[in-house]
Amino acid sequence: MASRMGLLLLWCRLRFPVPGAGRTCRPPGRPRLSQVRLSSTGAAAQEAPGGGEADSKVGTRKKTFPEVQAERLEQAQRTVLINCPAKISEKKFLKYLSHHGKINSHYFYESYGTYAVVEFSEKDSIASLQDVTRTPGVEEECAVPFKSRLFTLTLKNPSTQAADQAPVHCHKQSAILVSDLVQKLCSADSVSNQLYTLMDEYQLTEENTKLRFLVCSLIQEIACAYFPECTVKPFGSSVNTFGKLGCDLDMFLDLDEIGRSPTRAKTGPFYMEYQMKRVPSQRIASQRILSVIGDCIDNFGPGCVGVQKILNARCPLVRFSHQPTGFQCDLTTNNRVAMRSSELLYIYGSLDSRVRALVFSVRCWARVHGITSTIPGPWITNFSLTMMALFFLQKRTPPIIPTLDQLKDLADAEDKHVVEGHDCTFASNLNKIKPTENTETLDVLLSDFFEYFGNFAFKKNSINIRKGKEQNKPEPSPLYIQNPFEQALNISKNVNQSQLDRFVALARECAWILQQEDKGNSSLSNSQPWGLAALLLPSVASNCVKGKKRKRVQASERIKSLLDSLKINNANSLVNNGGKRTFSSQTR
Repeated sequence: MASRMGLLLLWCRLRFPVPGAGRTCRPPGRPRLSQVRLSSTGAAAQEAPGGGEADSKVGTRKKTFPEVQAERLEQAQRTVLINCPAKISEKKFLKYLSHHGKINSHYFYESYGTYAVVEFSEKDSIASLQDVTRTPGVEEECAVPFKSRLFTLTLKNPSTQAADQAPVHCHKQSAILVSDLVQKLCSADSVSNQLYTLMDEYQLTEENTKLRFLVCSLIQEIACAYFPECTVKPFGSSVNTFGKLGCDLDMFLDLDEIGRSPTRAKTGPFYMEYQMKRVPSQRIASQRILSVIGDCIDNFGPGCVGVQKILNARCPLVRFSHQPTGFQCDLTTNNRVAMRSSELLYIYGSLDSRVRALVFSVRCWARVHGITSTIPGPWITNFSLTMMALFFLQKRTPPIIPTLDQLKDLADAEDKHVVEGHDCTFASNLNKIKPTENTETLDVLLSDFFEYFGNFAFKKNSINIRKGKEQNKPEPSPLYIQNPFEQALNISKNVNQSQLDRFVALARECAWILQQEDKGNSSLSNSQPWGLAALLLPSVASNCVKGKKRKRVQASERIKSLLDSLKINNANSLVNNGGKRTFSSQTR
């Protein structure tokens, strides 16, 4: 009975919302610029070694991660999502909407139909549009009257209005097929540019990034029925500059504004505080909040299907599909460490264009060969691979990126963050971080990445981007990568020995292939895949399966050279001594 009354109360609040509720925003190879799809102007710029200017600046200052997120969230509050006919006059469509206010931008995409994302200059334009929008008329079903910013546009006379119209141009929402990618990579003029090409094809587009913030804004409207001051923010791949088209949308329900104390009056003998429910722990509070919000999304969220409440996980979450966008969504709360991880990766991805190019390429290579997987299991995760790539770049001479401890040393007082006892402090101001003097090209970095981890002492050492150096493993897991913030955790604890051995074998095989090409000994003709494209072929994995494993590449080359030298010296010795063997009495 209580739950029914709660849902009835929520229905009333959604049906008759308080004006303005939920609408408030909380406040080198060939030199090449490559964009990061997060800034309000389209990119938090990447700077290739040796030149280029950043696009995401305030005056002459690069924007911080919180500033970029705040702008994106405010932008999403002025945006609507409209399901419309595939054949429609774009000019008439925009003219119709412009009656409600100035339009900043728009684009179309396909997902269970054709959709338009329209950003207005003012939030009042959305209220004007909602005032003239009717509720759907259904004969056999009852529509739940929750008014959101998700609309459907229909033609009054479909047969005549759509007959002479061509389909609108739709922006892509998914990554290119691997077979098409291989062909595209073969058209590049260097291995370095192959890596940049792959990144350009796989990274989140400006339109896709806007769509992710819009979905968060739509979910926030539902959560605001219970928590009017909350915000819903994306984290993880959607914002850390390493997201691939088609990746899941991780969302964080931020209730911090509710918990902050207002400025108390300096005079008077009293102060007021809210009466609130009390629960034994923060985890129980998170579980109860997500349980209720999950019910709201399931019952009232337009386009939200397949809602699952996974409340007993280490980090409780609500999982669902957002059909209008095609995103698989995970909503969590009290997950502030993950937000700090997102910002840290954003900083690393923004420091040097080679960082993202290498990570995208390694992750694509791993996915093609089944080293990573979309389902849980003993496989290496994308996050683990990213940590490995960052660690490798910290080990270069000179380093390409700083260690986490070095970023902590650059932090100001406002950068200090301690989350549940974990030190998450690092400099958020990109302008404080000195650019690297390393000028290595991406083809060198890719080859050396495979050689480095093909020879890495996994049985003995762990990977730690906080220190930027190998350390003895504190436990016998096959692969040990220390969580940068929750330092007692191994983020790769799930990986078994078989999967690690497979990764090492493939790394050695790829290092060998790239070294052979570099020496001009490649068996591939100009018409066949080369460079990075050759590493994405199934034959790379099949060579490992057949037992053609490359031993420690660097060591094997030295041993081969030494043996060849010994053979030559021995032959000369036999000739000089009439065929008799001689032995030296010296020891070395």
